[in-house]
Amino acid sequence: MQQTFMKTRPILPLVLSMSLPMVVSMMVASLYNIVDSYYVAKISEDAMTALSLVFPVQNLINAVTIGFSIGANAVISYHLGAQDSQKANAAATQSVLYNAIHGALLTIGCIAVMPFFLRLFTTDAQVIDLGVRYSRIAFAFAVFIAISMSLEKIFQATGKMLMTMICMMSGCVANILLDPILIFGWGPFPEMGIEGAALATGIGQTLSLAIYITCYFVGDFPVRLCFTADTFNPRLTRKMYSVGIPATLNLALPSLLISCLNIILSVYSQVYVLVLGVYYKLQTFLYLPANGIVQGMRPILGYNFGAREYARVAKIYRVALTLSACIMAVGTILCWTIPGQLIGLFSTNADTIAIGSTALRIISIGFIVSSVSIISCGALEGLGMGTPSLVISLLRYALLILPVAFVLSRFLDALGVWHAFWITEFITAMIAYRLYRKKVSARDSAAEAE
Repeated sequence: MQQTFMKTRPILPLVLSMSLPMVVSMMVASLYNIVDSYYVAKISEDAMTALSLVFPVQNLINAVTIGFSIGANAVISYHLGAQDSQKANAAATQSVLYNAIHGALLTIGCIAVMPFFLRLFTTDAQVIDLGVRYSRIAFAFAVFIAISMSLEKIFQATGKMLMTMICMMSGCVANILLDPILIFGWGPFPEMGIEGAALATGIGQTLSLAIYITCYFVGDFPVRLCFTADTFNPRLTRKMYSVGIPATLNLALPSLLISCLNIILSVYSQVYVLVLGVYYKLQTFLYLPANGIVQGMRPILGYNFGAREYARVAKIYRVALTLSACIMAVGTILCWTIPGQLIGLFSTNADTIAIGSTALRIISIGFIVSSVSIISCGALEGLGMGTPSLVISLLRYALLILPVAFVLSRFLDALGVWHAFWITEFITAMIAYRLYRKKVSARDSAAEAE
């Protein structure tokens, strides 16, 4: 089969060839996040605050659709490695259909709860109005996002990383170009303000989906979608959800974290809420490219595990960890050398820049060591072990960081929240590595005994 290169090619070139298109795509996606926020900040600081408050719910939509797709990716990769194309096709088909249903439910539910959700964090009527107006348009595209995410992970499972890069980048570039046009009303377009930012995002995501569909029908694609009764294998469905639900929770936990930290920080000043929102936009420049490494690693791990190439599985993990740590090292240097310039992209307020600069320097202490948790989570998901991956994310985004942030904020005010980030990363990294080694060793022993 076409995918046999996954178990024959040298590890480093293989990981790079699979990951680099995803890293480039994630960097462009990061740029879109930054540009989107940059133009929204030009509307007003209230608009940027509204965007920060909407972000957790927007992240939840992405988490559900991407998380389920990760479950499908693991199942498809495994069956391709085991040379069972029929089950790979069935998993791909179920992924597209079920994710479309997820997207429809999320559109209805998230739009309905947004006014109540925003009132949990602010009483400013202007901020609430801006948040509702943005979310109604942005969330209306959830079905398109869901189907696009399924196709993205199906393409990745078959090693079609270049196609994935083209599809993802096309949507992001379209979004970047449309942002100022629709927000400020350039040329024949009316000035739409924050609604323009939401519409630009939706159009970009729809363009990505259109290109995925075109590539599927035009290219020689090794996995085929077939919507027949025989396709809906309950065992495959359970397996996708067994990995997809923990993966969804992994991705959704940052939404819980941000919302809880917003509650802690809002006691001191709304400026801290804004700084936290800016940080999460900036950190996408690091964590999305690191996620690109994970996306390139997952199908290789799943394929090699299905092919019983256990030594290659271990080496793939080490190579991916090294690459991720290099990305994080660059981020650490930037946060320590030019923090003011980074925060200054989103605010001209001297107090906001000063507070944000301090936050970046403190939080970035944990960047490099966080690579261990990131790669361990991705590796466990790629091997079909969603539950231990969820345990690691629970530690990073809830069980450790929230109590630490709450306690330290009692002694250090808002500074305690920033220190909670790096303290959590160091503790979680130690636990994550031990958990990964324990689970993988157990799985290898069980597989060899079969």
